[in-house]
Amino acid sequence: MENSSTSRKPWKKNLYENLDYEDNYTDPSFLKDMKTNINLRPYTALEVFTGATRLSQQISVVTVFLVIFHHLYTDRIGPKTIFAECAAGTIVGYFIYAGREIQLAKFVEDSKTAIAVLAFGFIFSPLLHTLTNSISTDTIFSMTFFVLVLHLIFFDYGISAALVSKAISLNAAIFGSICLASRLSSALHAFVLLEVAAVFFALGPFLVCKLYSIQFLVLSMAVCCYFLHSISHIILYTYVCTLAFVNLFCPWLFLRLQKYKNNINGPWDEAVVAEEHVT
Repeated sequence: MENSSTSRKPWKKNLYENLDYEDNYTDPSFLKDMKTNINLRPYTALEVFTGATRLSQQISVVTVFLVIFHHLYTDRIGPKTIFAECAAGTIVGYFIYAGREIQLAKFVEDSKTAIAVLAFGFIFSPLLHTLTNSISTDTIFSMTFFVLVLHLIFFDYGISAALVSKAISLNAAIFGSICLASRLSSALHAFVLLEVAAVFFALGPFLVCKLYSIQFLVLSMAVCCYFLHSISHIILYTYVCTLAFVNLFCPWLFLRLQKYKNNINGPWDEAVVAEEHVT
């Protein structure tokens, strides 16, 4: 037996060359290339909390949009007033975003684009206002809730992940806005809400990304709490509990579970062809 075992060919990681070995044989050299957590990056508590605030910021943006819808829905504020305030805020935000790099030619071109969007939105607002008349209001509100959650899931929070999709996130938000616009009292109300949605979900992320800070987040949370307090205490408590869950519990849970991360890489993984750059 010893002579037969020593006469065997050395074991290799090629199945067809190991005819002298049992099918379940594992050579000690097989696991020498095994590595654990080679790409693991531990996060600090500050990094985890800062990352969670990105989601809180977008939740606050969605909340402000829903507050505007509520004021249009209950006629607390007229559509012309909201449109004027939104237009003024958009102009100010444009100059803040452009900063010192603003150019007259680009400003004129962007103004033409904005005017074209407003014109088409005003023309099609009567159609969009009656688009879902046959659907009940409860169904519309439920559908809006789910598509806005979809918007938050696929939103770009500044990380590279397969789940991120700007197109799905924006389309979900606009679809929810169209659903809500159909519940308003006139086509003008619907037009104003859709323009607000375009500002919040299409243009807003660029400005928020530039101005983002903890101070900016606190300011947006304070604005949301102020308006929600006048609408419903239950909704206010839900908003506060949601932010507490996102900013406190989720980071704590992530840090607690981070130590259990165990990613194993070894010779059983698929081979990756390394590209060589020839100079």
